[in-house]
This record gives sequence, structure tokens and C-alpha cells, in this order.
Amino acid sequence: MITTGNFTPGPWCRHPHLQTLLPRVIAPRHDLEPVDERLELPDGDFVDLCWTRTPQTGEPVVIIFHGLEGSIRSPYANGMLHAIRMHGWCGVLMHFRGCSGVHNRLERSYHSGDTGDIAFFIRSLSQRHPNSPLFTIGYSLGGNALLKYLGETGTDAGVVAAAAVSVPFQLDRGADRLDMGFSRFYQWYLVRSLRKKITDKFRNRESTLAVDRIESYRNFWLFDHHITAPAHGFASASDYYQRSSSRQFLPTIRVPTLLIHSKDDPFLPVDAIPNETDLSDSIRFELSEHGGHVGFIEGNNPLRPGFWLEHRIPGFFREFV
Repeated sequence: MITTGNFTPGPWCRHPHLQTLLPRVIAPRHDLEPVDERLELPDGDFVDLCWTRTPQTGEPVVIIFHGLEGSIRSPYANGMLHAIRMHGWCGVLMHFRGCSGVHNRLERSYHSGDTGDIAFFIRSLSQRHPNSPLFTIGYSLGGNALLKYLGETGTDAGVVAAAAVSVPFQLDRGADRLDMGFSRFYQWYLVRSLRKKITDKFRNRESTLAVDRIESYRNFWLFDHHITAPAHGFASASDYYQRSSSRQFLPTIRVPTLLIHSKDDPFLPVDAIPNETDLSDSIRFELSEHGGHVGFIEGNNPLRPGFWLEHRIPGFFREFV
């Protein structure tokens, strides 16, 4: 089911780029004092976790999967973990490989369709905290991977409910959109971060990837074709985008799932947004006119902005607690 939801942007920040960029400037930074944990993976690598606190027996645990090059330092992650804590629940953010500030061990890293680490983490939590209901939130890339995981696992997903925000449902269309107009700024910022990370990671390590030419990969199509695809077993960027895009997995989702997206998201064209025929009966899709990419700033006073996602998503989860 697709509805318009009830998000109304602040009159001073209706523009999609303001919605997308302002949280980095105006969002409050909450002192979470996280409890850090390193989770060892079956292939010899690891992911780093940040907990709001040690979970208590039987209490809800909300898992967060961040976006491309995100981390515990991302404003949306910091704000949502604070909101989770204020609701009296326990929150945990899983850094994708190499995103915690420490390079991962293997040559591979993470990508938009990487569901193996998500599955292992959720299984681990279910075994360690069998009486705690698990909820999960994915932002952007993390939302795409989460939806793919939910579609792959159906009723065996291991979570009570899920939410995904500003998802690039069709990765090829997203890559095209980010190579147009002002959206090229986001592409420049993100690809520069990826290039810098890869260069630093393999400064004193051997690699089978074309790291020596990485400075020439200045858009997502080039970077994903020459780095992401070969590092993760895809034949090309096109192969990676086709196999990893979450839109094709939406019909098989069986966990109650809230999708939040805006028509003016500068990371995805409007005609790539799923329609009613793409959705399973378990999906509630709130599609607003405004909101940008992981923005959704509300309120009339720019000195005291509201961050709608921090209320809407916990409100959805409360229906199942």
C-alpha cells in the first residue's frame, strides 16, 4: 500500500538539497557513550558494532544499517540511536566492513546488495538474546541491502518489523541520477571518500583490483565496474546493479515493513520508485512530495528543527512491541 504519509517539511527547507544537506549542519550531536563490540565473521573478517548500552533480557533491540560511507558519526544514525534510547529500547548500529574507521582484513569490503553480514549478525543476536524482539532500520545503501535480505528470507528474516529510508531501489538508475545536475556533488563526495579509503587500505598491501588507476574512477559506474564488481564477484557494474537492486525483492517480503521515500530524492529518479504492483502485502510505503535524501526535516523554526524520522519509525515499531 502506498500513502502520502504525514510528513510536512519546514517552510524554510522545502528544497530537496536543503533537506539532504542541512542535517549535517543543524542536527544535534547526542553523546551516546556507545558500547563497542567487534563481531568476528565466518570468513575471517569482522564488523564493528556500536550499542547504546548492554541489552537487558527480553527488551526490544533495534538494529541500524547505515548508508554508503556512513557510520555511528552520521547525523541520522546518531539521532535515531538517541531516539531509540529515549523510548527505553536498546539500539545497535552495525558498521559495514571498513566503515568504523578501521580497515577490514579482506580485499573485499561492502556493497549495496551485501546481505551475508546482515544475515549473520541477525542470527547472532537471535542466539545471544532469544527473548528479545528484533527490529531493524536501513538507510539508503543499508536500506537496499536490508530489503534484499528481507525478500530473500521471507518469514525466516528473524525480525519483528523493519523500516527502510531513501532506498536506491534501482541501482543503475540511481547511478545515472547521481551523474546529473547538482546531484553530481553527492557523487563527487561519496566516490572521493571511496577512492581515498581504497588507496589507504592498499597502500602497503597487495591487491588484485585496479587500485593504481583508481583516481580515474570519478563516477559510480566507473568505480563500481573496476572496484566494487570485481571485489565482490560480479562481472561488471551492470551485473552488480541488476543482481543487487532491492526493487525485485519487494514482492517476497513477509515481515511488516515501512518504506519512507520522497519524490524529490536527488539520489533516484521518480520513475524508478516502486509502484503498488511491486509491493507485498507486508509493506507500508509512505511516499511524500518532499524530504530529500534521508532528510525529512520539519518545524517552523530553523533554530529548533524537527527530525520527523526519529518519531515516525519508533512510532511504527511501537505497533509491534
